[in-house]
Amino acid sequence: MLQIAVCGKPNVGKSSFFNSATASTVEMANYPFTTIDANKAVAHVIKDCPCKELGVTCNPHNSICIDGKRLLPIELIDVAGLVPGAHEGKGLGNKFLDELMQAKVFIHVIDASGSTDIEGNPVDPGSHDPLEDVEFLENEIVMWMYGILSRNWVRLVRKIGAEHLDVAKVLYDQLSGTGIAVEDIIEAKRTIEPDFNKWEEEDLIELTRNILKIAKPMMIIANKADLPTSKANIERIKEKYPNVIATSAESEIALVRAAEAGLISYVSGDDHFEILKADDLNPNQLKALEYIQTNILDVYGSTGVQDALNYGIFELLDRIVVYPVQDEHKYTDQKGNVLPDGFLVKQGSTPRELAYIVHTDIGDKFMHAVDARSNMRVASDYELKDGDIISIVTRN
Repeated sequence: MLQIAVCGKPNVGKSSFFNSATASTVEMANYPFTTIDANKAVAHVIKDCPCKELGVTCNPHNSICIDGKRLLPIELIDVAGLVPGAHEGKGLGNKFLDELMQAKVFIHVIDASGSTDIEGNPVDPGSHDPLEDVEFLENEIVMWMYGILSRNWVRLVRKIGAEHLDVAKVLYDQLSGTGIAVEDIIEAKRTIEPDFNKWEEEDLIELTRNILKIAKPMMIIANKADLPTSKANIERIKEKYPNVIATSAESEIALVRAAEAGLISYVSGDDHFEILKADDLNPNQLKALEYIQTNILDVYGSTGVQDALNYGIFELLDRIVVYPVQDEHKYTDQKGNVLPDGFLVKQGSTPRELAYIVHTDIGDKFMHAVDARSNMRVASDYELKDGDIISIVTRN
């Protein structure tokens, strides 16, 4: 299952984001280090399900379908707050940087209102510049990984020369356990000094930064977007950084809980909600809902929480959703379940690669594939498209 890590300094709403995105309960409080272990839970990304287009009722197995929206599971990791010097063991230190590297995408939650200082302590709203938080956290992750990359570097350089080794492969071995591929390293070193014998500290740091951008893309979640001091800060952050999404995790939590109680009709990612039981809401609750609609949904188009998850998987990781079936005429598996599984696969994947994702045995016995919409056989090098329904034909 694809993993996204939620990180940032303490007290910016990471646990609120995690809680609203996963509908699981983690402790939330207004002080640093509320999270003392890396929490993990299942969240979902959302795509249109083909069921409505095809006029069928689906029976999801590995995912959920709600009114034509397919919810596909991913894993979210809530990493404890990082403070300046974390890569040197300050705060809760390297343990959480280790946990961070399990993920494919980093979600960096910041307090867009500027009401927490660099270590996460409450200050007057607007008195802290959230741009500093973006810079410090990126620097902590880069310097932590640089520490691994540069370990015994002089000895490694001698070994590479003496044994005629590939420098990218040696660096890959040095970074084992971080989920970084050798191809990521090869691409990352294209823009630095080509002769590794001449690499200085700044070259290795630049290489580390490049590797992280390629292998572990980061998005910035500008949380607390409803507060008065947030809007101008969000505009400044978007001017300097890509992949910025304004959010209000607290608003998402309130809407999800109200929907669970049957008070409103709301699906994560919507730009509005419908009040179902106005008589069961007290004046303060009605006022709070009105506040969310006016200050978040009307301004930003959503609470931003679901948008962040979708963006991380579909844009930064370039994933599409493909539905493997056995019967291309009925869109079913061998048990008769309609559109049973949706798989998140890399853009550009082929039917054979999909077969291996479904099961190793199916991949080993792969013969060809059929596009269920057209009932036409597709080439072995056919690039799967988002929403494809593919029947995999195997040898007996």
